[in-house]
Amino acid sequence: MPRAFYRCIAVVFLWAGIVVPVVAAEADSWPPLPEQDGTAAIPAQSWKFKPGPRTVKAYVFYPGGRLENVTEKTGLFLSLHNWGGTGWSGTADPKELANRLDVVAICVNYLQSGKWRTSGGPYDFGYLQALDALRALYWVFDGLEKLGKPFAEGRIFATGGSGGGNVTLMINKLAPRTFTCAVDMCGMAKLSDDMAFGIPGRTHLNAGYSRDPNRPNYLSRDEQEIRFVGHPKHVAAMKRLGNSCKLLVVHGTTDASCPVADAMEMVANMKRARLDVEPHFITKKDLDGTALKSTGHSLGNRTLIVLRLAGNYLRPDGPQALVRKTATDFQRRDAKVRYRTSGGSFVISYEAGYPVGRFEPK
Repeated sequence: MPRAFYRCIAVVFLWAGIVVPVVAAEADSWPPLPEQDGTAAIPAQSWKFKPGPRTVKAYVFYPGGRLENVTEKTGLFLSLHNWGGTGWSGTADPKELANRLDVVAICVNYLQSGKWRTSGGPYDFGYLQALDALRALYWVFDGLEKLGKPFAEGRIFATGGSGGGNVTLMINKLAPRTFTCAVDMCGMAKLSDDMAFGIPGRTHLNAGYSRDPNRPNYLSRDEQEIRFVGHPKHVAAMKRLGNSCKLLVVHGTTDASCPVADAMEMVANMKRARLDVEPHFITKKDLDGTALKSTGHSLGNRTLIVLRLAGNYLRPDGPQALVRKTATDFQRRDAKVRYRTSGGSFVISYEAGYPVGRFEPK
């Protein structure tokens, strides 16, 4: 992929009628990759509730703990923490992934990681959070290319549990031409009214939004629609864009936090759009006492779940090893990822290499 100097570009992000300037970071503001397992601050897109420059903490784990161990067979793997977590809480252990699957494992403290209620806004629910995660992935992808270090560009994976499962679903939506395989473990499939506004009955989750358009935490119809992973028009758009990711949806049938009905609706819509989705709706007969221990939200050992259910796809020597043959969104450098909503379209531009999201009203 050619590497030109990235000019500092400005775009406009429209959110519920509010115009917020967003400045894309210059190339030299991205930190170099560490020589061994480590962390870095990654430039992120501005957030409506705290406009201005923002960074997120990214963690990188190499096979054997060192950059020098990356080879042309080494893939990349995002492992995304749960709602309210940091690092790799509630998801697959990145060191295990790095060493057992020959990947560079990446974790990220995306927007509102940790004590999100003190962040100043309602819970993002996967939009800017996904863009943060994609920027962490881009940092490693671009960093390896700049070093002239070959890696397996066709082996790009992701997983996450609970809120990290939601972000996993959203990164596959916002970067539909990038991932080879992804594993959603009990993630939220949509920003339903009960989760958005704290309506009791189906779940205890409350993202803290308001129906009142005069409130700063107002949830517009467009913002709710982009967070519906299985939106019929959006999964059809993913198919047209060439999404080939094998998506495993692992969800307990008695999950009291993230309703399984939402996951089932998403899977049905994806199947109708002919996306490659593989559901695992966990019942008592599926429990093995080691990987899968519960039909509820916890599921079991989330590292073993990934290795057990998706290992054949993820291992480079697996009997069904997957390798994507097409270019990633990062390499395409276009603005073709577009999802229409009631009042306009969300556009995810990769013209700078990394993603920049914006809303274009009708």
